[in-house]
Amino acid sequence: MTKKNRILAAVLLTLAVLAAIAVGSSSGKKDVSIRRIPVDLNQTLTNEISDTSVLDGFDRHVKDYMTFWGLKGVSLSVMRNDSLLFSKGYGLADNKVPMKPGNILRMASVSKLITAVGIMILQERGQLTLKDQVFGPGGILDDSLFNAAIADSLYMKITVEDLLRHKGGFSKKGGDPMFATRSLMIQNRWKEVPTKEQLTVVQLSRPLQFEPGTWQDYSNYGYLALSMVIEKVTGMPYEDFIQENVLYPSGCVNFKIAGNYYADKYPDEVRYFVQKDDEPVDEFNNSGRKVTRSYGGNNVTGLSGAGAWVGSTPELALLVASIDGKPEVPDIISKESVDAMTEYFDPETFSLGWNDTKPTGEWTRTGTFAGTSALVKYFPDGECWVFIANTSTYKGPGLAKFTTELFDKLRASYSSKFPLRNLFYGED
Repeated sequence: MTKKNRILAAVLLTLAVLAAIAVGSSSGKKDVSIRRIPVDLNQTLTNEISDTSVLDGFDRHVKDYMTFWGLKGVSLSVMRNDSLLFSKGYGLADNKVPMKPGNILRMASVSKLITAVGIMILQERGQLTLKDQVFGPGGILDDSLFNAAIADSLYMKITVEDLLRHKGGFSKKGGDPMFATRSLMIQNRWKEVPTKEQLTVVQLSRPLQFEPGTWQDYSNYGYLALSMVIEKVTGMPYEDFIQENVLYPSGCVNFKIAGNYYADKYPDEVRYFVQKDDEPVDEFNNSGRKVTRSYGGNNVTGLSGAGAWVGSTPELALLVASIDGKPEVPDIISKESVDAMTEYFDPETFSLGWNDTKPTGEWTRTGTFAGTSALVKYFPDGECWVFIANTSTYKGPGLAKFTTELFDKLRASYSSKFPLRNLFYGED
């Protein structure tokens, strides 16, 4: 870590603490933990700190799972009641480079949870409401270019909440515009990769598949639209707003928007691998080249708030600690917002940012694309397990089911054996 980066990290951490103090004071919470400055997790955590000699067999279970699914590298962190108990890397972060807790990885759709938190913060500040109209005259994204492209009057019924819950009326049947860059370039004879504005015009020119709010269909575009809502309301680039108002106040200083190629990777970022039988694909920018799917197969950067964040598993656990309603780590959102994000309606209704929240208090967030498989699982007993692999498998999103089974097995055998400590604050 360079001197410049160390100074920057120290400044950001100080700002994070000051923001946390402000949040804690305004919400009337005790300021026991907020007086303490959290460490820069990515720089201080090592695999040796989470030595598993007291967890006989733990590493073997994880490594067996990796072998079975062909995972090159895995980062795993475990939190309980806002205390980080365990954080360790397994396998390889890159060719011949071991995985460490501080490595940052693409987290795919786990990014949607981050975007949802940003929306809740804007609602708390009175800058928008979940019931606000998004498109058309009078909507947040009221723009002459967009309004002229609207092909279906139902677009005027889409609310911020509809986008958060995947109830905007979009359907993957017409092709997901977020993963169809090359096709759109060919169809529209575009020479350059389409901007988010061009993707929005494409989407608005398509009829909706159902009336907004009446059904759900998972939509990556909906979260790109939410990223644009954040930019329109705040006048800031999406990444800057999220870092300054969601991540830094949580103590998370190393989240960044991903690049598309290995050459774009950050110093502590991993290499992304695909399964052995995955054939090269056409590059997303219609260059005519064949590329490895995880490096140029899709416009990862262009996913923005739908799937572009990279970060480490311990910092991701810290973010969850900052939005879970528990007092040990001060929350950056109000109890009302925590309750709204985790409210259970029925099996057919997505939660706000989370994939699924059960009435028992179990919350789930998954993320998958080429070279990445991520799972955040928050359990009713206050434990949160965060897993990100730098390898994709033929199961795609279905791998989360098997990772959940791994969590259940490990929890049953080892939850009571974790050392009582809090690595968020350097306690060992």
